[in-house]
Amino acid sequence: MMQFNLLEQIRQKNPLIHSITNIVVANYVANGLLALGASPIMADAEEEMADLAQFSAALSINIGTLDPFKVKAMLAAGQAANQAGIPVVLDPVGVGATQYRKDVIAELLKKVKFTAIRGNAGEIAQLAGVNWSAKGVDAGQGDGNIGEIAMLAAQRYQCIVAVSGEVDYISDGTQLTTIHNGTAMFPKITGSGCLLGAVLGAFLAVKPHSPFEAVVQACTAYAVAGELAAQHLAPTKYGQFYTALLDSLGELNDQQVAKFARVSIEKSA
Repeated sequence: MMQFNLLEQIRQKNPLIHSITNIVVANYVANGLLALGASPIMADAEEEMADLAQFSAALSINIGTLDPFKVKAMLAAGQAANQAGIPVVLDPVGVGATQYRKDVIAELLKKVKFTAIRGNAGEIAQLAGVNWSAKGVDAGQGDGNIGEIAMLAAQRYQCIVAVSGEVDYISDGTQLTTIHNGTAMFPKITGSGCLLGAVLGAFLAVKPHSPFEAVVQACTAYAVAGELAAQHLAPTKYGQFYTALLDSLGELNDQQVAKFARVSIEKSA
């Protein structure tokens, strides 16, 4: 049985999370990290990446809105983070949508060692080389077994893979855990997945040597926060959910996560 104890550690340590994310969600991601008890820095100039790696506790890279300058910064930041020995999270937003995205992700995966990759089923299927019809940045539809796809991607890239959806799947290539918390409102607001990528960074920052456990705890806490935020809202109150999720992340504690968590171990090491 998993112990849920990392939220308290995040609030005690206030880890600095360097987030290179997309322009649509940067403000929300920064506020989400603050609500959680972490500290955000949203920097994407290539010239300061090596310096930032020296005092950041984790790095989160999100390819939502790409440009050539940002790609250079991502590569520099990822390599500097690897040298500094801090966890690196990748969110391959819409990776199958364009050739440019595929090329950028291929280069990032070749040159940077990632601790965790988080995406929807369509994005992770693309990375695992499994056929899936995704629509832009949406998850799309596919016939594959999502648990197997998560395990395949984790084996291929030697890291933790988290697939977000109605059920979350987390694998390190050997173990597979599912999380059955959450809300249908998550995909109705922009930034909910992107923020989760940065949240993984915060949890990994306080438990870098047990990355699988850190990612499971992060995804569970986040899903529970969303569930609690949505519980008293009408199903179309997306604007209120957008704010309520931040409030919920701020109020959430480890005891609540343990109480509400619906986590199943599908395969153990």
